[in-house]
Amino acid sequence: MAVPRPEHPRPDFKRENWLNLNGRWRFHTPRHAGRKKERGPTEEFSREIVVPFPPESELSGIRETGFMEEVWYKRNFKIPRNWSGNRVLLHFGAVDYEAEVWVNGRKVGSHKGGYTPFSFDVTDSISFEKRNEVVVAARDGNRSGLQASGKQSPRLKSFGCYYTRVTGIWQTVWLEAVPKTYVRYFRFLPSHDGAKVYVEIKLGGKKELANAKATISLEGREVASSRLLRTEPPTLSLETDGLKAWNPEDPILYDVRLEVMGESGDTDSVDSCLGLRRVEVKGNSILLNGRKRFLRLVLDQGYYPDGVYTAPSDEALRKDIELAKEMGFDGARLHQKVFEPRFLYWADKLGYLVTGEYADWGCDLSNPKAREDFFDGWIEAVERDLNHPSLVIWTPFNERVFKKSDKDVVDFVRRVVKVTKLIDPTRPVIDSSGYVHVETDIFDVHDYEQDPEVFRSHYERFGETGSSTDLWVNFREESAEYSGQPVMVSEYGGTWWNPGNPKDRKAWGYGKRPSTAEEFLARYESLTETLLSNPRISAFCYTQLYDIEQEVNGLSSYERRAKFDVETIRKINAQAAAIEVRP
Repeated sequence: MAVPRPEHPRPDFKRENWLNLNGRWRFHTPRHAGRKKERGPTEEFSREIVVPFPPESELSGIRETGFMEEVWYKRNFKIPRNWSGNRVLLHFGAVDYEAEVWVNGRKVGSHKGGYTPFSFDVTDSISFEKRNEVVVAARDGNRSGLQASGKQSPRLKSFGCYYTRVTGIWQTVWLEAVPKTYVRYFRFLPSHDGAKVYVEIKLGGKKELANAKATISLEGREVASSRLLRTEPPTLSLETDGLKAWNPEDPILYDVRLEVMGESGDTDSVDSCLGLRRVEVKGNSILLNGRKRFLRLVLDQGYYPDGVYTAPSDEALRKDIELAKEMGFDGARLHQKVFEPRFLYWADKLGYLVTGEYADWGCDLSNPKAREDFFDGWIEAVERDLNHPSLVIWTPFNERVFKKSDKDVVDFVRRVVKVTKLIDPTRPVIDSSGYVHVETDIFDVHDYEQDPEVFRSHYERFGETGSSTDLWVNFREESAEYSGQPVMVSEYGGTWWNPGNPKDRKAWGYGKRPSTAEEFLARYESLTETLLSNPRISAFCYTQLYDIEQEVNGLSSYERRAKFDVETIRKINAQAAAIEVRP
């Protein structure tokens, strides 16, 4: 069979020598969970699965949606002959939830967290002459309260806004050849005016750096090259004549070649891309590159009818962005999931503003163990994605309801915000979207009121006064008070519309269903204009871009067929926002 998802999974961190391990793997689900670690490579594998699709999905060839607390994978691979003399890294884009990996019977490592990448140096476990064997075991207990599981259903079947679960490997697996000293991690640190760019590097392997270089180019023309600063970690400094800013209307991406030479003289070369833009919060406004910007976002939860969590193709990722842009949205809340890097790559390329969120549902924050695991996974997600110019807001938590007296939880939320800002001081942070706030740069609310007049009354007085007491807030008694930040209605609408099967008992959405498409569009227009016309509201996010299983409140079907005239939706969204035009 052709290799599924054959494209490089990390266009932001790409090497020439790589080998895609997607395709047919042997698969096993033991009757009794709770494995003995030493028995891993001896498991019997009686079935086949197509990686990287999760076993719950149609594309995997398994399509079993019950609780799978433990799954096993195995496949053989051969190392290209020209890789001899290099180190070999084995990469996993994401495995849900806790993974252990063996190569040729030798355990090479483990990782906990279902949404972030990990890799192992397997050089000492492989043969460059013979075929090799990799075995992966994944354990997933999304009912434990200890792990982030997002919208994966804690019940046997999907219900409400919870959907099919995902277990095991759900992103690309690949190998890379690297020299003894190689780039393990890097981040871009551009100046506001683009006149200077720093590149901070972390090394892997033998950390004996002889030299390093970064080259920035545009359409094949070099615009800047670097000098090495002997700092720890080592940093490259690039002087430029001023690079052009990235923005949704003109998403300029520069090509970056990063080269690191070890003391042995071998060079590791990594290709990436760079977009320069500045996101700021000033008063009650969000600024992009120094100009006020009303964010017109749509909720995207990253589900697919045939792949569940995993897009069937790279084209499917791109088309979701194009669909939203056709409807007049300039971005999305990437909701309750850490989206794969290729989605963010297309957002960078197409000029699409997104929020970086985490799949925090499933974590019982009153449990110290759950807090610890969440914290590790969130930091990995922030570090993976902070180089993407399309990502403009961080949001670690969603719809958390707790009391001010829950000191451990309150302190933990505050600590997560603080650490996020220490890692990345260039983006605003929403602490917990929608309900109870602790410490937030943008004050957002979720409001699914369907009556346009009642919805307008929630914000009309606030638009005149800007007073905290006049802003409609869920759980006001527990939340920190509004203190002048930008206001974002980050979930609204959600109006269900399934005219083809209005009596479907499993169907779910918000409010009373409109009786006609015209009634739906009138409601959509009124709700949206209320937010656009309010001089103290800076952003909205409509729920949602497409239906997901029983949740039928999308602007398109689960199969991405638009339910309404796209041009009508676009014209409503494209109206001028009061906060952009008023002082």
